[in-house]
Amino acid sequence: MKNRNTGITGQGRLRCAAQYTAVLFLTVVLLSGCGKEEQLSNTKQGMNAVEALQYEEALAHFQAALEKGEDVRTLYRGMGLAYMGMTRYEEAIHYLEAALHESSGRVDDLDFDINYYLATAYYKSGRPEDAVSAYNAILALRPREKNAFYLRGYVRLSQNDFDNAQKDFDAAVALDGKDYDQMIRIYMALEEYGYKEAGMVYLQKVMAENEKSISDYDMGRMSYYMGDYEKARDYLSKMDSSKDYGAALYLGRTYEALGDYNYASGIYAAYTENDQTKAEIYNQLGLCRMQMKEYTAALEAFQAAMNIEDNGMMQSLKFNEIVAYEYMGDFKTASALMNSYMKSYPDDETAKREYEFLRTR
Repeated sequence: MKNRNTGITGQGRLRCAAQYTAVLFLTVVLLSGCGKEEQLSNTKQGMNAVEALQYEEALAHFQAALEKGEDVRTLYRGMGLAYMGMTRYEEAIHYLEAALHESSGRVDDLDFDINYYLATAYYKSGRPEDAVSAYNAILALRPREKNAFYLRGYVRLSQNDFDNAQKDFDAAVALDGKDYDQMIRIYMALEEYGYKEAGMVYLQKVMAENEKSISDYDMGRMSYYMGDYEKARDYLSKMDSSKDYGAALYLGRTYEALGDYNYASGIYAAYTENDQTKAEIYNQLGLCRMQMKEYTAALEAFQAAMNIEDNGMMQSLKFNEIVAYEYMGDFKTASALMNSYMKSYPDDETAKREYEFLRTR
């Protein structure tokens, strides 16, 4: 899962990889087909279109799959994901529920997968109680599903139910006290909803309990999230940031937090000389270049990241590309890109306001 930073670095509108609350659901991934086929099924073509954010095309493939008698449960699931992508959550719920009803009666991995997506659709449609019920159903059958505890806790936290949210977070931690990624997600969720101090307790506790075994990387990044940037720098500087992805990402972010964008950009640039496959490094490089008012270089960094296949952060990159064009004064290109962006991400309220601004230029 990718969830590293909810803050905004650089100009206020620019975005890091994990700015949205949707980051909570990144543990659920699109189900891929098995093996290669000479002739892709309509369902598989539909799923490929979903992954490419081409939701109308996906729905057309799924309809063709339905007419040709392909597996109903799988194509209903795909239709649910397509409607989720279009932010038409009630329709997504309809098809995801239909997919569950097509179950053979023996609960399998696909049932759990569908329930996770269904919980997301419930939450996004303003039905948090139903989202909690979906997580309850998962936990009733898989009581050690730590991700369900975390996600249920997040939903409860969003409804100001701090006490029960904390119980869920504690249950998730109890299942794996050394899952540092999860600990950071819990901290970020609590910070988002105004409970930063409570979030820091989780980080402080895990750092104290695992002081002798925790790596420099994990100590460094948790120090970063706690705002102890000097300590984060000291730990992360022990690593080779020119070759170690995590070290480069967090050491660079640490220097950004310390206000040294030039040094941070140097860390990111040095890493890209050895590895051109990490979109988040390019994104952070672009954010630094924006801070330094090097807009053309920033645009090049964002576009380099966009060219990485399955980069996992296309929405943030597309938005940052638009802002870069805007700062370069190319409002025509920025407006055209924003028009396309809004078709793919129609529920982005920040982008809607930006779009209105661009339409007046």
